[in-house]
This record gives sequence, C-alpha cells and structure tokens, in this order.
Amino acid sequence: MRLLGLDPGLRNTGWGIIEAEGNSLRHLANGAITSDASLDLSKRLVQLYEGLEKVIGDWQPDEAAVEETFVNKNPVSTLKLGQARGVSLLVPALHNLPVTEYAPNKIKKSVVGAGHAGKEQIHVMVGMLLPKCKISNEHAADALAVAICHAHYAGSNRALKGATFMAGGSH
Repeated sequence: MRLLGLDPGLRNTGWGIIEAEGNSLRHLANGAITSDASLDLSKRLVQLYEGLEKVIGDWQPDEAAVEETFVNKNPVSTLKLGQARGVSLLVPALHNLPVTEYAPNKIKKSVVGAGHAGKEQIHVMVGMLLPKCKISNEHAADALAVAICHAHYAGSNRALKGATFMAGGSH
C-alpha cells in the first residue's frame, strides 16, 4: 500500500510517500511544497493545492494521512495553519483517497515510542525506519513520520476490520 503523509503549513507543507507491506516500510519520495510569502493568502493556498495535486499525480498514493492542527498562541497563525490544513485534507479527498488525521502526540508515540519526543528524536527514528532515505528538510521528515504512523495504525485497523468481517461472516 502506498501512503502519503502530510505535515501542513502555510509556508511549507511537508510530504512523504512510503510503501507499506505488512511490517515492512520503504521510502519512495519526500519534499515540501512552499508558498510565496509575498502573495496574498488565496494565491498561497492555490500554490499548496497545485503542489499537492502534482505529488498525488506523480506518486498515485492509495491513502493519505494528515497531522492535526497544532494550536498556536497567535490566533491569526492558527487560522492560517487551519486553512493550509484544509487544502491538505481537500486535495487527497478530491482524488477519492481515504484521509486519516493523527494528533502530534500519536505520531510521536508511533515513531519514537514516546508522545513527547523532540523533533530531533523523530527525525533520527524516521531515518532508522526508512534506511537509505535522503530527507529533504524538516517538513518532509515530519510528513514521513505521519506516513509511518498511518502505516502502523491503518494496518492494524484493516486487520481488525478483516477479522471482524471474517468472524461475523461465517455462519
């Protein structure tokens, strides 16, 4: 299964593509979509939209996962992040991809084993879980962590649904 992880941001939206087969993970690509801070908000959101369209078109993921909004002290920044997050949820949905959201602590716990791990720890573990992966930048590393989290939880959820179906379907 090919998974797209997204770390939304108005300046930079990180993305990472991994292949998950059972417990095996393989890195395919990563990067960040950057919007031009000199443009107005609507044009910056179009830049994010077009960048995500290209990533999905190029890599054809089966599912997407997005990090939930981190609330800032600055309400204007939080609102802008929410709008960038909206684009990150919208574009995969327009491609009929299932989209799952994960809280930052859940992502950290699934990648590092601790819900309050620092960014450095997360980036080191992403590198260990995806050997030979050249991480473009910190936004891409965070997006790969989202994809790894989704591989872990989505696989478990699929197994549970299958087991429930099998148990309920054999009368």
